[in-house]
Amino acid sequence: MNLRETILDEHSKSQAKKIIRWVGEDKKRFAELVHLFLNDEYRVVQRAGWPLSDIVMAHPELVKPYIGKFVKLLSKKGMHDAVIRNVLRLMQVIDIPSKHHGEIVNACFEFLLKSEYPIAFKAFAMTVLSNITKKEPDLKRELKIVIEEMMKEGSPAIRARGKNVLKQLALLRS
Repeated sequence: MNLRETILDEHSKSQAKKIIRWVGEDKKRFAELVHLFLNDEYRVVQRAGWPLSDIVMAHPELVKPYIGKFVKLLSKKGMHDAVIRNVLRLMQVIDIPSKHHGEIVNACFEFLLKSEYPIAFKAFAMTVLSNITKKEPDLKRELKIVIEEMMKEGSPAIRARGKNVLKQLALLRS
């Protein structure tokens, strides 16, 4: 399969599933998809994000060599929403090394606190931060305050995710 041509061929659920099946657990094919996601033109990057995040959800170990590069994307200006959304989505299911916590925490709190960011960014950022509090319990209080404030006037999606994350935070020891 010519992965780039397949990505450009059409943007659909069936096409994303075709790419997901083709990549599977193959590290070389995954590397090819990541390369396109990180380096190609806008349309290829945008379309590569969907299968990429789905593959990471199924096989989180594949993303380990690329975590640093994905972290950098979160603070890079001018990134398309689809790129940020898919990076945040996959960050929810991986074990983020502590050396990246500072950069991820800063980016996620920015997504939560600034109104211009899409709801999906905020929902995924809540979960990423909640996961980090398991290793960095000092963040728990700040995250709780931010989520409670967001829930006051947030969308139904924000209130639902916020409620779930607050439950998870309550289960963690301070």
